Amino acid sequence: MRDDKGLYYYPFPQNKKARMYVRETRGEIEFRLWNQADEKLWNEHGWISHDAIMQAQKIYNGKGFEPDQVYNLVLARQLIRED
Repeated sequence: MRDDKGLYYYPFPQNKKARMYVRETRGEIEFRLWNQADEKLWNEHGWISHDAIMQAQKIYNGKGFEPDQVYNLVLARQLIRED
C-alpha cells in the first residue's frame, strides 16, 4: 500500500493504526514505524536499516519480541518490487 509517506504494510495486522513504511536506499532496505496513537514516533525515530534490525534481533532473541516479524524483509522487498 502507499500513501503520502510512502510504501507501507501493517506490522501488527490486527492494528490498522500502526504502519511500517519501507524504502530502498543504495540497495539497503530501510524501515520506519508510524503509529496513529503516537504521532511523535514518526519524527523522533528515523529510518532503520535492515542490518541494524538484525543486530537488535540478537539482543531481543527469545525475550517476547522478534524484530524480524515486525520488520518483515520479505514483505518489504515484495512491496518495493511491486511498486
